[in-house]
Amino acid sequence: MRVRELAEWLGATFAGDGEKELTGVAPLETAGAGEVAFVGSRKAAAQVDSSAAGCLLVPLDWASSSHRTVIRVPEPRTAFARAMSRFYPTAELKPGVHPTAVIGKGVEMGALVYIGPHAVVGDGTRIGVASSIAAGCVVGKRVALGEGCVLHPNVTVYDNVDIGRGTILHSGAVIGADGFGYVMERDRWHKFPQVGRVEIGDFVEIGANSCVDRAALGVTSIGEGTKLDNMVHVGHNCRIGRHVVVAAQTGFSGGVVVEDYAVIGGQVGIGDKARIESRAVLGSGCGVLTSKIVHSGETVWGTPARPLRQHLEQLANLARLPEMRRELADLKRRLAELEEKR
Repeated sequence: MRVRELAEWLGATFAGDGEKELTGVAPLETAGAGEVAFVGSRKAAAQVDSSAAGCLLVPLDWASSSHRTVIRVPEPRTAFARAMSRFYPTAELKPGVHPTAVIGKGVEMGALVYIGPHAVVGDGTRIGVASSIAAGCVVGKRVALGEGCVLHPNVTVYDNVDIGRGTILHSGAVIGADGFGYVMERDRWHKFPQVGRVEIGDFVEIGANSCVDRAALGVTSIGEGTKLDNMVHVGHNCRIGRHVVVAAQTGFSGGVVVEDYAVIGGQVGIGDKARIESRAVLGSGCGVLTSKIVHSGETVWGTPARPLRQHLEQLANLARLPEMRRELADLKRRLAELEEKR
């Protein structure tokens, strides 16, 4: 692909050699003469002169240079992601049902659906147009799968789950398993029936080996555009809003509410019925206590989670403890000497 063609496809303008042939994409520091890289930060901008990249995706206000071929775009990182999809397109699967797949009664399938080897689809399930269910997947009864969904190998979707269009479930994801609900009777735990449902919105992506539990009663829901990393656990009756991003190994206890556009780092633990308000940011490894509210737009860190400035102040004080201990010991020694002189 030529620079001119890539710029046109991105809806952008270029400067330099529009006829240069491009063969792929690469990081700024390793890109070669036939590859595209992007400049997305001041640090990256400082490395441009040492980069051998044949074409750079740069911000709109980038200064012209006679020896560099650039494409000016509003968001270089976003444009780079689009360019990657152009150079490395997703392999297309031919529609059809593999002979080893098991299809239940009353299953409705739209046009261009693919169902792979040894997949199982339960009775009364509806599969939208151009959706793909890969090898070894198990989709339960009365599941609604929107158009253009992708289930990678070995995904399990339990009964009575609704999944919106364009949603991606990565290998090992389990949607609709029972929530962790028990009641104590006569010194034994007894299972509280988990008879609720799971609803997943449009264009959600759920990472490998992540679990979204069904509600005990009612619905566990994940809103449109939300992205869950690998090994994320969403407990029963959680309500995750729209366009939330959650990094790996984070766990939501039952009844947690996360509002739109929140950002949650990796290995975060969130207690029962906590509320994370819109656009809040939870730093990696922090712990949110049961019923705690993290307010809109607030950034918190640590365990228990607290506002970032307060957390950093406490860390600074902790770092001073050895010095303060020495000072206290010195004061005690001097006080003892003064008392001896009396």
